[in-house]
Amino acid sequence: MTATGEEDVTARGGPLWWERRRSAALDGGLALLSAVECAGEGVKFAGDAGIPVAVGVVFGLLAGSVLLVRRQWPIAVVLVAIAVAPAQMGFLMSIVGLYTLAASELPRRIIASLAGMSLVGTLIVTFVRAQQGMTRGEYEIGGDWFVPFISITASLGVTAPPVLLGMYVGARRRLMESLRERADSLERELQLLAERAEERAEWARNEERTRIAREMHDVVAHRVSLMVVHAAALQAVARKDPEKAVKNAALVGDMGRQALTELREMLGVLRSSDGAAKPRPPAQVASVPLAAVGAAAAAAASRVADEADGPCLDELDELVGQSAAAGMAVDLSVVGEVRSYAPEVEQTAFRVVQEALTNVHKHAAGAKTYVRLAHRAAEIAMQVENEPPPEAASSARLPSGGNGLVGMKERVSALGGVFVSGPTDAGGFRVSAVIPAS
Repeated sequence: MTATGEEDVTARGGPLWWERRRSAALDGGLALLSAVECAGEGVKFAGDAGIPVAVGVVFGLLAGSVLLVRRQWPIAVVLVAIAVAPAQMGFLMSIVGLYTLAASELPRRIIASLAGMSLVGTLIVTFVRAQQGMTRGEYEIGGDWFVPFISITASLGVTAPPVLLGMYVGARRRLMESLRERADSLERELQLLAERAEERAEWARNEERTRIAREMHDVVAHRVSLMVVHAAALQAVARKDPEKAVKNAALVGDMGRQALTELREMLGVLRSSDGAAKPRPPAQVASVPLAAVGAAAAAAASRVADEADGPCLDELDELVGQSAAAGMAVDLSVVGEVRSYAPEVEQTAFRVVQEALTNVHKHAAGAKTYVRLAHRAAEIAMQVENEPPPEAASSARLPSGGNGLVGMKERVSALGGVFVSGPTDAGGFRVSAVIPAS
């Protein structure tokens, strides 16, 4: 709520039907003045009507005090003012009642009807009193035009100004309430937008954390699994075949260096923003909105896979060769016209094959594996299928977190592709994926 709305609510709390205490005090003061006026005019009315003065004074006090309920029942105040007009009392009550009536939320036809009745009543009373004054010679100005002129002028002067002023004040009050409601509505909308922006920023941060974790998993899992396989082979042939042991040790070192290089590239992208990370003073950090920080973090993290030199399909032969060097029997077949794809498509296709081969190393060491790649008109398809592992095959006992298949499916689904995995009837395992070419 805006400050104006808070002040408005705080100021309310008057007695009975009044919204504010000052409104009650104002109406009480006006009712007191009106009662005094009507009581004084009741003395003259008692003399003209031939009734006791006390009766006229009490009548005037009761009539004038009706102004106290002008906010709750403005129609009653105007009707009382019209009723006591022949007694030449209630001047203040008539003006304030018409003003309150015109400023109220009542239908315009009711306001117009009561204002017209007050105008006609004042006109008749003024005409009669003016005619009586002319007869008694109270006016020095003569002529037939004087009585109608003074009657019309007096009635319009008493009726028109309060009605017009009340209509203006009522319209202005409604406009201010409408503006206050619009301001409150806009403030609520801004709060909702800020909350949604924070939710989107948090979602983006979570997505990028998942993406980075997937990249780290793909880079580390394959290299490390090959290193473990070669280390196991190195342990087995270290004494029997020193030359092969030296070769396996060299392969382990090469794969370790490749894994470190890829990790260094990814971490370098995370640490830098446009080439260099510039530290921000603590005061500036505190002044940055949380949503902006989240958006900036997400934007920086999204450059991990874009700025870093990701793998492509041209490196698929090398990937298969590394698995073959680790003792896996791998058969690679490519169907269709070889062509280039968008970087994210080639990187995803490479990671799917890489993770599938890694799973074979983990769970089916020694099993023959078939890697099939199909270049189609509007898509690229890949399939990695392994036969059941031989019973005498040794297990590398590689740990598995169960995130490989999940990561592959997330990658393929993000590009609008289809991913399917599961065991085969022969006892092996198959991983299939189809990715749109664009």
